[in-house]
Amino acid sequence: MTVEITTLPSGLRIITDAMPHLATASLGVWIGAGSRHERPEEHGLSHLLEHMAFKGTHRRSAREIAEEIESVGGDLNAATSTEQTAYYAHVLAQDTPLALDILADILTESLFDPRELEREKDVILQEIGAVEDTPDDLVFDLFNARAFPDQPLGRPILGTPAHVTSFGPTMIGNYLSTHYRSAAMVIGAAGAVEHQKIVDEAARRFASLPVREAQILVPAHYQGGEIRLKRKLEQAHIVVGFEGLSYHDQDSFYAMQIFANATGGGMSSRLFQEVREKRGLAYSISAFHWGYADAGLFGFYAATGARDIAELMPVALDCLAEATTGLTEVEIRRAKAQMKVSLLAALESPSARVEQIARQLIAFDRVLTHEEIVERIDAITLEDVCRVGQAALKSAPTLAAIGPIAKVMSPERIAERVGSR
Repeated sequence: MTVEITTLPSGLRIITDAMPHLATASLGVWIGAGSRHERPEEHGLSHLLEHMAFKGTHRRSAREIAEEIESVGGDLNAATSTEQTAYYAHVLAQDTPLALDILADILTESLFDPRELEREKDVILQEIGAVEDTPDDLVFDLFNARAFPDQPLGRPILGTPAHVTSFGPTMIGNYLSTHYRSAAMVIGAAGAVEHQKIVDEAARRFASLPVREAQILVPAHYQGGEIRLKRKLEQAHIVVGFEGLSYHDQDSFYAMQIFANATGGGMSSRLFQEVREKRGLAYSISAFHWGYADAGLFGFYAATGARDIAELMPVALDCLAEATTGLTEVEIRRAKAQMKVSLLAALESPSARVEQIARQLIAFDRVLTHEEIVERIDAITLEDVCRVGQAALKSAPTLAAIGPIAKVMSPERIAERVGSR
């Protein structure tokens, strides 16, 4: 691996991975702050900042930002997650200084013009409305809210209309000065890049970042529960989940990932084979495991017609329960292979590679080598996978359901079903 890391006196870290056979470069700025870092009155502000970053600076208008990057064939984008926010670009190798200049400009010199702010609030309100109209998205927001009720980790990233419309320049400025600080940020680049050149550009262009101590993260406490939203839909959208594991619990985390892959990670998985292929009870069914800094969620999602709910839920729950004692070595090997292919695919894409190393540096203060991760995956035993699966199913269930949901099982019945195996 060709990863190089430099930490500037301000605490700003620069990480690169040279891929000299490429003619392009992917680069960006990752901030160790996302929706769970917001105070209650700031709910949705991280996502709003992502939008406002492209709406004009002291040196460039919104149109000029778009035209400059696209004039060299590049693209510019951003994304907000629960624990991180990212701003990134993909350009030809010779245009990396321009891309870094634009990224620095939008992160340190944004105007937050009141007219642009009001327009972008309207755009986000439409985005929130789009989620409300998309049950397979909305059901996961509801699921998170019940798993972590009244906690930052359980809030939807987009915020609420009431919060979004309340944001003003002062609140935005306070959030930026608190969270967009040098020690919480990583500048990453992969592809046709030279480490020292990226360091020199970054040191010059990001010199104005504030240097402040980190804010204490509000701990997450999984609770479980249920939320049902009856709607006139053709299908019911159902998420059933349990307490998962933090990505800091490395060995058990990988075991939980393998359990999720084996039970519902592909067409050969138990859920897909039993629920869809054998019984035809759902078009879409899959399992997931999401890890956070101090918590995790494991579960499955299914979309099915009202008449099939009564059969689908016990069948799916039985698949999970039986897997905790009945998984085979063949299934574990298959799940491990899927994980390794997904991991190693990042080597072939500079954008995936830079995202991987930048996020790891924020999460772990170091980069995990591919060899280390593969070794950890290979070391997981069948017993490890069954153990974490059993522990997850012993936690209080979380249920979220939207649509024709009269026959959806209660959390109490779910607990009984998985506990009886």
